[in-house]
Amino acid sequence: MPHDPRPAVSPRPAAASRSFATAQVQAGFDPGIAENTAVPSIHQSNGFEFRSLSEARDLFALRREGNIYSRAANPTVLVFEKRVAELEGGIGAAGVASGQAAVAVALLALARQGEHIVAARQLYGGTVDLLQDTFADWGIDVTFVDQDDTDAWAAAVRPTTRALFAESISNPIAQVLDLGAVAAVARAAGVPLVIDNTVATPYLQRAKDFGADIVVHSATKFLGGHGTSLGGVVVDLGTFDFTADPGRWPQLTETYRRVPDGSLVERFGVSGSPYIALVKTKYVHDLGPSLSAFNAFQLLQGLETLDLRVERHTASALEVARFLDAHPAVARVHHPGLESSPWHANAQTYLPRGVSAVFAFDLPGTGDPDADFELVESFISRLQVIRLVANIGDARSLVAHPASMTHSHMSPLQLAEAHIGSTTVRLSVGLEDPRDLVADLERALEPITIPLPQLADSAAR
Repeated sequence: MPHDPRPAVSPRPAAASRSFATAQVQAGFDPGIAENTAVPSIHQSNGFEFRSLSEARDLFALRREGNIYSRAANPTVLVFEKRVAELEGGIGAAGVASGQAAVAVALLALARQGEHIVAARQLYGGTVDLLQDTFADWGIDVTFVDQDDTDAWAAAVRPTTRALFAESISNPIAQVLDLGAVAAVARAAGVPLVIDNTVATPYLQRAKDFGADIVVHSATKFLGGHGTSLGGVVVDLGTFDFTADPGRWPQLTETYRRVPDGSLVERFGVSGSPYIALVKTKYVHDLGPSLSAFNAFQLLQGLETLDLRVERHTASALEVARFLDAHPAVARVHHPGLESSPWHANAQTYLPRGVSAVFAFDLPGTGDPDADFELVESFISRLQVIRLVANIGDARSLVAHPASMTHSHMSPLQLAEAHIGSTTVRLSVGLEDPRDLVADLERALEPITIPLPQLADSAAR
């Protein structure tokens, strides 16, 4: 729960003479003294001292705000939560251990056993694993639809549907969601639209402005930007009224056993985000995917330069995409900043400050999966600047092969529906000089020859 800014305990009187063992544990520290640091401090403490047992009782009963235990709340994490919430225009946030944890707890707080979620087919492979395997184990049904097919979104909605879920920019193909159209479907269905805004970041797109209700991030990626710290965050944008149809949301509108005085809506009000209270006090508290204070501190350092970094990332990525699009050894480039992209118009509407720094391109395939793998492997082996790493949003430029790495658990049909082929290569363009990236790609592409039919198609582009 949010941090109480008052000192945790009253200042203690001067200590009497203590033994060595007691002094080595307690000397020199007064938990009632607040230091005037110029930057957020790392509150590297598992628990927090209470003023009295009465205060502890009230905190555990959620009758007052304050620190209890870092599994569910920590002062450094709270700064991170507040900062991301403000950047997204939200009313509350929950920091968690990873982006995968953020997706999981965000949706678990909405859909329970016997209920249903509609999700885009074009998702990060780990998210697909979560939704189609683990959620199925827990009795939550998920229908996957083509994110570009608004009618399919509407047709998939059931009386038991509790959320619509998609990525604002898909990983790895960089499809730009028609967020406004999907938001209209969610509104008509009376359920919240949950958007994974990891690739776009709140700098390129505030999903709230286009109708989203809840946003999740893998803060591991662009929010941190340095590739050192895992983290995730769930943000309540304050746009969905859970009291409009209270029977659908008993977890929020009916008596909550952990709040003796009534429901979470009654305790926190609509503006105080009962949804985030549920995420923290039940799913983070019970399952334990906690964001550490140190990682929150690291992520805050990254957030301070988010706009500067993303401007550089996106400008360099477009330069690299244009180079690849003109190269005869590249079969296709999936970048919405290119006029040839099917999602170019969506990018102009939803990404006014720049387009994705994460995108993909296809090398010329043979149709033989083994031969195609060897082709991609040899290409990657020739790269000297761009690194083979299963991550995105790093200061370093990274390459991956989705079909054998991040999306390897998906079936051939699912890969095809997500526009991922056996020669699809994902790029996450970093902060290096784009001229060095282009030169690196040019060297790696040089030995690749294109079959004549594909060469003709390339020339036609």
